[in-house]
Amino acid sequence: MTNQQHQSDPLPSPAPRARSSGGHGPVLGLLGLLYALALILSFTLIARNRPDIGIGIGIVGILLVLTTAPLAFIAAVQLISSDTRALSSKLDEVTRAVREMAGQHALSDDARRLLNRGTERDILCRAIEEDIAAQNWDAAMVLVRELADRFGYRQDAEEFRRRIEQARAATLEAQVNDAIAYLDGLIIQRRWDAALADAGRLQRLYPESPRVEGLRQRVIQARLSFKDELERKFLEATHEGRADEALALLKDLDSYLTPQEAEPLRELARGVIGKARENLGARFKLSVRDRRWREAVEVGEQIIRDFPNTRMAAEVREVIDGVRSRAASVA
Repeated sequence: MTNQQHQSDPLPSPAPRARSSGGHGPVLGLLGLLYALALILSFTLIARNRPDIGIGIGIVGILLVLTTAPLAFIAAVQLISSDTRALSSKLDEVTRAVREMAGQHALSDDARRLLNRGTERDILCRAIEEDIAAQNWDAAMVLVRELADRFGYRQDAEEFRRRIEQARAATLEAQVNDAIAYLDGLIIQRRWDAALADAGRLQRLYPESPRVEGLRQRVIQARLSFKDELERKFLEATHEGRADEALALLKDLDSYLTPQEAEPLRELARGVIGKARENLGARFKLSVRDRRWREAVEVGEQIIRDFPNTRMAAEVREVIDGVRSRAASVA
């Protein structure tokens, strides 16, 4: 009767199987424990010369085993059946997965692409977004063409292309602005060689920007304008008799003039140099006479530095040590 009832019951699901195994486990354990205790007690009584009681308890233990054996057998069969059902279900799932993979492998590349086009489109769009964020414009454009030509998402591709072109133009404009600002700083500092080199670098780096086309000419024109301004100031200082200022301007102007350009100014330069030398000599003598020793030292050192091969410089060298000692004692 018990066997028929179990056979007519539906096969248990994995969750009830866990409860069934948990329910029979303690019962079987208790029966086994009782049987073991009966055997131990039986042998103990036999050993103590009480064979009649020991044999009786042993018989009771055997009867317990015979009585519970069908129950244990049914529980074992049920557990094995439940495990077999779960294993069979898992094998069915694996079999279906393998069949799907085999089916896809048997498809052509175009068929597989058609089945996975949604996933591939999402992956491709994420890759384009990453290239835009990293300013990898050319790589992003390659992926955009792939999105349009291979997958047919032309509207999405056009939107990405518009975003890439706008982002590239904005980034390029900002970079060119910064580069030209740096070039203007070199021009203000009168670093003409560095400015010319930087202008050439910008033309190579941003050939598509129209703003870098005339940068070299811009540097050259700025240099010519500065040279003309120096020459004008030199002529004005010479004409007005400001020899010291004219001499300082002449030193600055010297690095801008070619020999041909300097020739018309040579005579004026001689007059300016002579006048400046005379002024320095007069200042040195006046400072020594008025005992302004520090000023005398400064003017004397300037004469030696600016006119080293003149007679005036030789005369100053003869007395400069004494002037320095006096200036040091005053300090």
